Amino acid sequence: MLTIMNDIELLTPVTDAAIEAGEMLLDGKGQRSFSDWTEFKDAYDGVEQPVTRLLRGRLGALRPAAGWADEFSPELGRGEYWLADAIDGAVQYLQGLPQWCVAITLVRGGAAVLTVLRNPVLGATYTAAAGGGAFRNGTPISPSGKTDVAICVMATSHPPFAARQPGVPDKAGRALAVMMPAVGAVRNLGPTSWQVADVASGHLDGFWQYGRDAGNLIGAALIGLGARGDVCPAYGEPWVPESDSFLAIPSGLRAQVLARLSLA
Repeated sequence: MLTIMNDIELLTPVTDAAIEAGEMLLDGKGQRSFSDWTEFKDAYDGVEQPVTRLLRGRLGALRPAAGWADEFSPELGRGEYWLADAIDGAVQYLQGLPQWCVAITLVRGGAAVLTVLRNPVLGATYTAAAGGGAFRNGTPISPSGKTDVAICVMATSHPPFAARQPGVPDKAGRALAVMMPAVGAVRNLGPTSWQVADVASGHLDGFWQYGRDAGNLIGAALIGLGARGDVCPAYGEPWVPESDSFLAIPSGLRAQVLARLSLA
């Protein structure tokens, strides 16, 4: 008889699948040589497709009725499905950089119910399930306790193919111009999902982004909320997958950062 695990119970086998996928990618040595888009795509497909097949097998066995999507084709609101990115941060992976992870989220009814991020280079795993908190390597996490943006390390990024979203590059540039003078440092440290999780654990003090990017943000937002952080669009209000901007921030910094972003 098939045992149906609840979402919190599912975290263990999903984490195992993410760890296995991460080790497979480490064995692939990462860095590739390419000189144009076609060669880049060939290099990406060569490492991504076998890992995706592995994940589809492992995750499909856990929830046989669940659908499948990736960051470019999330079917938000359509039943239950796995939203998986075998190499979140593929650009960094193919350049031989360490800022990448395996990202897996289970979406049900348009909302993330569990998510796992695994960076095998760091030996670190973020996990969260709705109503079950958020963890890094099994230890509960919480955001930074800073209250002064002047001593904060903030991060920002942009959606894939940001130029396809009119106005997003200009808005991102204006936001960077108003944030840089106010904070200690601004960085882009790789995958959007991992940077949001690093805010949830206090490794970063905040993250903002303009543009719609539900495929990369829906699982990360669950980690932020599970750590009792603040997740909202850049103008406040609750974040939803259709939002055109995103901010992950500790509550003690929310007002200061939203005020700065309002100037962009």
